[in-house]
Amino acid sequence: MDSYEALANAIITQAAKDYRTAAPQGKAAIRKFFRSAYFTILTSLDPEYLIARLEAEKA
Repeated sequence: MDSYEALANAIITQAAKDYRTAAPQGKAAIRKFFRSAYFTILTSLDPEYLIARLEAEKA
């Protein structure tokens, strides 16, 4: 893994951690990030899948 890939993974991992503890407004902002063009530059992960998985953790 090169340093850029490691940085991208760290950004996404931190956003997911933040999502788990965020208030509703914060979650909305993080969902916006997950659906952004910047997110698609960082990863090929499906943002809707990630959001669904994070939401499923609460159930």
